[in-house]
Amino acid sequence: MKKIGIKRETKNRWEARVPLNPKAVKKLISKGFKVIVQPATIRIYRDEEFKKVGAIISEDLSDCDLILGVKEIHIEEMIPGIPHLFFSHVIKGQDYNMPMLQHILDNNITLFDYEKIVDKKGRRLVFFGKFAGNAGMVDTLWGLGQRLKLQNGIDTPFLKIKRAYEYETVHYAIEHLKIIGKEIEENGLPEKICPLNIFLLGYGHVSYGCREILNALPVIEIEPDKLKEHQKNYQHNKVYLTTFKEKHLAQRKDGSDFDLQNFFKNCSEYRSKFDRYLPYCSVYMNTIYWEPDCPVYLKKIDLEKIQGEKQKLIIIGDISCDINGSVQATVKSTYPDDPIYIYDAKTGEATDGLVGEGFADMVVDNLPCEFSKEASDYFSKTLEPFIEKMLLCDCGKTIEESDLPDEIKGACITHQGKLQPDFKYLEEFLKLN
Repeated sequence: MKKIGIKRETKNRWEARVPLNPKAVKKLISKGFKVIVQPATIRIYRDEEFKKVGAIISEDLSDCDLILGVKEIHIEEMIPGIPHLFFSHVIKGQDYNMPMLQHILDNNITLFDYEKIVDKKGRRLVFFGKFAGNAGMVDTLWGLGQRLKLQNGIDTPFLKIKRAYEYETVHYAIEHLKIIGKEIEENGLPEKICPLNIFLLGYGHVSYGCREILNALPVIEIEPDKLKEHQKNYQHNKVYLTTFKEKHLAQRKDGSDFDLQNFFKNCSEYRSKFDRYLPYCSVYMNTIYWEPDCPVYLKKIDLEKIQGEKQKLIIIGDISCDINGSVQATVKSTYPDDPIYIYDAKTGEATDGLVGEGFADMVVDNLPCEFSKEASDYFSKTLEPFIEKMLLCDCGKTIEESDLPDEIKGACITHQGKLQPDFKYLEEFLKLN
């Protein structure tokens, strides 16, 4: 009988998500599989709920054929020789996870990564993205209200917004935001912060989650090339939203015309042109996928130029959370109960809290955990179609020889102590650690 293990999450005290919910576990058991669930106290679904559908609650996962987690698994908790599936955060060569990757290779662990389960067009199939957008937008709007009050003494309706984890569901958050949106529409916003321009970088699942929240407010959309004109013609009782795509953010270094497909293949040949829009930005929401070869869009030098008594930019919501990535103010991550720090572009220093010279930065690195139940249910539904085939796979064969679906084959980073062909580039990052 094939056995699947569900790992207890140990990343931090906020991580309550599960890769499979009890409903999905019940289906697996009905098909003749055995499910072992490690006991946990913070998990959104309690041990008893898994036990009720037939799962075995046990610390020991050593006899499993596949182990599932959500976030990174500590080295000492991995079991040699057994396939693991989780968000490994290694595909960009993240230096803090290279020791983990080396351990995986040294112990013949087959590593599958949710982030690389994609269709033929490269679109992710198993993800929490929408909920990251939901929570990140709520936390950023909370930070906006707090920052304006504590740093500038400005009262706004945003002060009434709670942090995302303080709402029971996304629905409750949206309903509360609708009340605040109505107040903005009836009474307007202070002149000092108008027009309140929210910049949304990206148009994928995370961006969609941000929009779900923003739709509760009186939002008017403005195209990037209309921002300068818009500064002279706006309403105090509206919030303005501008969406940026690649063509707005980057330009060819050689001066030739922008080409989207070329950008995807050769992003190192492009540089940022975002600095032309930055003076109009009040709230910067980063939802884009970024790799080290891509342009840096929000540079320290550009932030330094606009920092001061009359700066327009109040807060950055870096949902992508690439440390020292496309947002150079993002120098560390934060937690749901303390999501904001202040980045001083003139010194390059980050100070915890909401007061100080510079820019507020919201950088919670596991945002979907703030809506753990909804996020887990959605994720479980998208993952479920792949699990049975993964359990029945003969991992003694090479991945190419196996009967795994192509989507799962492409998500295999290591197998039999070796990096898979598509991930050979990680050898260079491993050498640096």
